[in-house]
Amino acid sequence: MSAAGEGAGAVPGVTARLSRGTWAALVVLLTGALCMALAGKLPWLVKFPEAWALPMTQWVGQGMEWLLGLMKPAMRLVSAGLGVVMEAVNWLFNALPWPVLIGLVTGFGWWAGGLRLAALGGIGMSLVLASGYWTESMNTLSLVAVSVPLALIAGGAVGILAYEFPRIKGLVQGIMDVMQTVPTFAYLTPLLLLFGFGPVVGLIASAIYAAPPMARNVLLGLERVESDIKEAAIMSGGTRLQQLFLIEIPAAKTQIMVGVNQCLMAALSMVIIAAVIGGFEDIGWEVLLTMRKAQLGPSLLAGMVIVVFAVIIDRMSLHLAMTRERHDLRIAGAIAGVGVVVAILLWGRAAPGEVAVMEPAKQWLDTTLSRVLTRNAGTLDAIKNGAMFYGLLPVRIGLDGAVLPFTWGFQWTAAMSAWFLGAAALAGLALGLAGRITAGLVLLILAGVLETGVSELPWPFLLVAVAAIGWTAGGWRLAALTTGLMVLVLFSGLWQKALLSLYLAGVSVFACAVMGGLIGLASAASPMVWRVVRPICDMLQTIPLFVFLIPVLMFFQIGEFSAFLAICMYAIVPMIRYTRQGLVSTPDELIEAAISSGATSWQVMREVRAPYAAPTILLGLNQTILYAFAMLVIAALVGTTGLGQSIFLALGQADVGLGIVSGAAMAILALVADRLVQGFATKRRAALGL
Repeated sequence: MSAAGEGAGAVPGVTARLSRGTWAALVVLLTGALCMALAGKLPWLVKFPEAWALPMTQWVGQGMEWLLGLMKPAMRLVSAGLGVVMEAVNWLFNALPWPVLIGLVTGFGWWAGGLRLAALGGIGMSLVLASGYWTESMNTLSLVAVSVPLALIAGGAVGILAYEFPRIKGLVQGIMDVMQTVPTFAYLTPLLLLFGFGPVVGLIASAIYAAPPMARNVLLGLERVESDIKEAAIMSGGTRLQQLFLIEIPAAKTQIMVGVNQCLMAALSMVIIAAVIGGFEDIGWEVLLTMRKAQLGPSLLAGMVIVVFAVIIDRMSLHLAMTRERHDLRIAGAIAGVGVVVAILLWGRAAPGEVAVMEPAKQWLDTTLSRVLTRNAGTLDAIKNGAMFYGLLPVRIGLDGAVLPFTWGFQWTAAMSAWFLGAAALAGLALGLAGRITAGLVLLILAGVLETGVSELPWPFLLVAVAAIGWTAGGWRLAALTTGLMVLVLFSGLWQKALLSLYLAGVSVFACAVMGGLIGLASAASPMVWRVVRPICDMLQTIPLFVFLIPVLMFFQIGEFSAFLAICMYAIVPMIRYTRQGLVSTPDELIEAAISSGATSWQVMREVRAPYAAPTILLGLNQTILYAFAMLVIAALVGTTGLGQSIFLALGQADVGLGIVSGAAMAILALVADRLVQGFATKRRAALGL
C-alpha cells in the first residue's frame, strides 16, 4: 500500500502521516520481533502446544458416525435405487454401437453450431474410439449422464428457492461458498460410509459438487430479468408459478444455460476425482492406475480422452448457452442416420476393441517418452533440485534451515541472519525516507518471514498478521471474522499441516500472480500475443484438474515441485484473463486525456490503465487463490504434505472426523484469503468511484 493519501484516522503530530496500512504493518512487525526475541525462553510462542489443541477430530468423528448411523439405512436404499438407474444407463451406453453414438454426437454438433461443432464431435469421438478406451469412456459418460440431471434439478431448485425467498438468500450463498471451498476429497469420506463402496459414491459426490454452479447461475439469471418483463407478467394475470416458469425462467435462459455448462464441467471433473476410491472401470480409474504404474504412454492417452470429452462438452454446451442460432435438424438427423447405417453394415465385425488403432501407439509412446526422460534425467533433476533448494525449501523452512553445505555450498549462521535482516532494515528505511513507509515495513516483514520460513512462523505473529490485513482491507468486522476462523484452525490440532498447505498455496499463487500478470500485461499490450495465449487459456480451463498431474509426473516424478507445477498450471489462467480484461477495459476518455498530456505508452499503462484495472486484477488474484487451494488436495496424490495429505489419508482409512476437520481447515484458509482479497478489491473500487 502506498503512503500517498494517508491520513484517515490519524492523530496529531508525526502519526498524522501514517495510514491504516502503515499502523497494521508496524503492529505485525513488532509482534514478529517480540516472538523472535522471546522464542528461546517461551518456545510455545513458536510451536503451538499439542496439549492446548481441542480433540475436534474425535468430536466431529463421533458426532458424524452417530448421525451417519441414523441416516445409513435410508441412504443405502437410495444407493440401491441409484445403482439400478446407473447400471441401466451404463448398459445403454455400452450396448449402443459406436458408429451410432459418434453419429448422434456429430449430428447434435451440427444442429447446435454447424460444421465446426459437428467436426469437433465427430473427430473427438473418433479419437476416443481409436485410443482403445471406449468401454472405460462409456462408463464415465454413464456416471455423468446420471449425476448431471441430479445436480441440475437440485441446483435449479435451490436457485429458485433463494430467488423466491430473499431472506434465505444469504444463507444459501454461504452454504454454496462452503460447498465450493471444501476440498472435493472431503466429500468422499462420509459418502463412502453412507452409500457404501462403488460408483454410486462418485455419482453422489459429483452431483453435490456440480449443483452450486447451477444454483448460482439460476439465481443470477432470475435477478437479471428486466423489471419491465416482470411487470408485464404480473399484469397478464398469471399465478406466481405461471409468471416464474412461463416468463421469468425463459427470460433468464442464457444465464441458466451457462450454469448447465459449468455443471457439466464440474460433474466431469468430480467423476474423475471419485475414481480414487476404485470399484469402477472408468477413464478416471484408468488414468490413476497407469500413473501409479508409471506407464507414461497409456496414462497420456487416457488423459487425452478426458480432455477430448471436456472440450466436446464445454464447447457444445457453451454454444447452446451463448447463441440462439440452430442449424437444419434434418441434416443432423441424416448424420445420425449414417451412423446407424454404418453400425448395421459393421454389425458383429468391428467391436470397439478391434478399432482401437492407437493401441500399438501406447507402447511406442511409452518407450519413446521413457527414453527421452532417461536421456534428460540429469537436466530435469537439476531443474527440480534447483527450484527446491533455492526457491521452495527456503520459503518453507527458512534460510537458516535451507542453506546447507550440500545445497548452497555453505552453512547459514546467526551472523548471516543479522546481516540479512540489517540489509532489509536499511532498504526499508530508504523506502520510508522516500515516503513509502508501509512498503518499507512490509519489506522488513517479508525478510523476517523468509529468514524464518512459513512452516516455522510463530502462531501469534500469523494471527496478528491476519487481523491486521483484515483491518486494513475491511475494518474490524473483517478482522474479527478472519482471525476467528484462523483460531479455529489453531485449536483443531492441524496448525502445522495448515502452515504447510499455506506455504505451498502461497508460493504457487505468487508464481501465478507474477507470471500470469506479465502474460496478461503482454496480452493487453499486443493483440497478436492474446491470439496465441487465448486458446491456451481456453484449453487449460477446460482440462479437468486431475489431468494436470500427468505431465508433471512424467517429467519430475512424485514430489513437492511436481505439486507446485500442477497447481500453477491450473491456477494461472484466471490471473492472465482478469489482468488482461482489467487493462483493456480502461475508459477511452482516461486514455485520451493521458495521451494528450504527453504520456508515453508505458506511462499510460502504469499511471492510468493499471490503477483503474486494480479491482479486476484483484478479482483474478482471488480466483487464482481459490483454484490453488482446490488443486492442493489433488496434489496430495503426488506426495505433498499438509492438509491435503490428511484428507487423502482420511479417505483411505474411512476416518470421517479427520476428513471433515481437515477439509474444513482447508476451506477456512481459502475462505480467509478470499475475504481479504475481496476486501481490498471493494476498497479499491470505492476509491475509483465504481
